[in-house]
Amino acid sequence: MISCKNITKTYVSGDQETHVLRGVSFDIAEGEFVAITGPSGSGKSTLMHILGGLDTLTSGTYTLDGRDVSSLSDKDLADLRKNKIGFVFQAFNLLPRATVLRNVMLPLIYAEVDKPTREIAAKKALTAAGLDESRWMHLSNQLSGGQMQRVAIARALVNNPALLLADEPTGNLDTKTGAIVLQTFQDLNAAGHTIVLITHEREVAEHASRIIQVRDGLIVSDVKTKRVL
Repeated sequence: MISCKNITKTYVSGDQETHVLRGVSFDIAEGEFVAITGPSGSGKSTLMHILGGLDTLTSGTYTLDGRDVSSLSDKDLADLRKNKIGFVFQAFNLLPRATVLRNVMLPLIYAEVDKPTREIAAKKALTAAGLDESRWMHLSNQLSGGQMQRVAIARALVNNPALLLADEPTGNLDTKTGAIVLQTFQDLNAAGHTIVLITHEREVAEHASRIIQVRDGLIVSDVKTKRVL
């Protein structure tokens, strides 16, 4: 599903070059749950931006679902993000005075999907994300942090993306609530969703079934975990 071959990323400022990724290669199969981890400055966030179509690589190739992402125009990258990738971030990025259901429907509203269809899709996504139906008509600012992150997960799922990309999704949560959210990702993975999780915490990464560790712009290890699917 994902194929990265010898990806490099270099930022240029004046006559100074910063080599953030130095030739990264890996494949991710459909239905895998992979954590990409490493310390601050390792290159994992840059790699996440490239996987999400938020940044372009300097050299190498990145293929998603059979399509060469590395050669896409800005418009095509925007379409890719809209149709193929669901994002979950550390900050929940919800509209505080909109209901849970409307927050989840927003991507479909922008896509001009008719109201009955988007309501059905939003309810399906909220059920998959594990948020109790009694909360669906609450305003998002009436929810706990863990509940808000589940709404954000549902919003990421509503377009039925090929890839769910989670960037430090438990960073704003306490340990207990974070564990509940990570269990939600495990449940989604068990249901067949492909998930890539970016984290600097080894304990969080171990909830995935495979861990790719990045350091100084290089992959230093790529191992399966002992998690039972």
